[in-house]
Amino acid sequence: MEIDLPEVVAEVTDAFDAYEKALMSNDVATLDALFHADPRTIRYGGGENLYGFAEIMAFRAARSPAGLGRSLSKTVITTYGRDFAVASTLYDRPSFPGKIGRQMQTWVRFPQGWRVVAAHVSMIDQPK
Repeated sequence: MEIDLPEVVAEVTDAFDAYEKALMSNDVATLDALFHADPRTIRYGGGENLYGFAEIMAFRAARSPAGLGRSLSKTVITTYGRDFAVASTLYDRPSFPGKIGRQMQTWVRFPQGWRVVAAHVSMIDQPK
């Protein structure tokens, strides 16, 4: 298996960046489009466990757009072959002082493009 093929890393980075841009602007349609529309898609969030694309869509539709701003650090995108990748990042959100956010996404290439099939988002106290 070839790990981190440059052209595949670039593709996933573009998809990851599109997700982040959509998140910051609360572009729910793009956020939904970047998740795999399947009942097996899972997103664990800061206060919710979402099983299936329908639950993820309902969460996004109901979420307040206030306080979504954040800055990323230590983003790592690793690809395995041409069709599988993991994106991990830390984030700082001014609305949560003293906390550090963590996000991991599993991306898979489908005929329609790269889609998230599993995600985990959580916050912890800022390590000292």
